[in-house]
Amino acid sequence: MLNSEEFINRLQELMAQKQLTASAFAARIGVQRSSVSHILAQRNKPSLEFVLKIHQAFDDIDLTWLLLGKTPLQKTIESQEHFKEEASIANPISQVPQTLKEEHSEIEAIVTLYKDGRFKKYLPKS
Repeated sequence: MLNSEEFINRLQELMAQKQLTASAFAARIGVQRSSVSHILAQRNKPSLEFVLKIHQAFDDIDLTWLLLGKTPLQKTIESQEHFKEEASIANPISQVPQTLKEEHSEIEAIVTLYKDGRFKKYLPKS
């Protein structure tokens, strides 16, 4: 679950790093100034649409950091290269924890998420 106070701290950190006032930040992400003001004052919680607008306007900001604060603020080339290396592993099943392998679960659905907020859900044939 999103911790609003921590999210606000990261939002303020982002605004400070980009040297943007609340008004300039709102204009940059395409929302009304009052939306940013209400979130910063903890009157409203950020919507998914609000978070996605931030992510679209600042593609150098890691979405996981923005939501959870678990990764560095800036995406790094090193982390992107590390991801590419891991994605190219010949046998990804060997990386699955043994407890997951033993469950023999069937796939319920596969979901593809797009940066613009769209998604596609693929269901197995019955």
